[in-house]
Amino acid sequence: MSGSTPTYVFRKTIADFALKNRLPSVHQFPRAVIDGGLMSYGPSLREYMERSALYVDKILKGAKPAELPVEQPTRYDVLINLKTAKALGLTIPPSLSATQEMLHRVA
Repeated sequence: MSGSTPTYVFRKTIADFALKNRLPSVHQFPRAVIDGGLMSYGPSLREYMERSALYVDKILKGAKPAELPVEQPTRYDVLINLKTAKALGLTIPPSLSATQEMLHRVA
């Protein structure tokens, strides 16, 4: 699913629709999983905010925004809603549980 504003605003409606129709839903933002979506996969929001703060700091100290390098995310987070997975009849494989540092579970 796209990380656009409408998909974020209507995340609960989308998650409910997907579950009602027994469709797995994959989202960019963790909030959608907390609201009932099956899973999210996307750049770490914590890292994103930290990097953004560093950019703001550099700009406030006089750096020219056009001269700052463009950065790519280096860390991605996976969030799985186990309750939704169970409702869809899905089993989360043990191999995913092994990536504990990346895998967050919502029960």
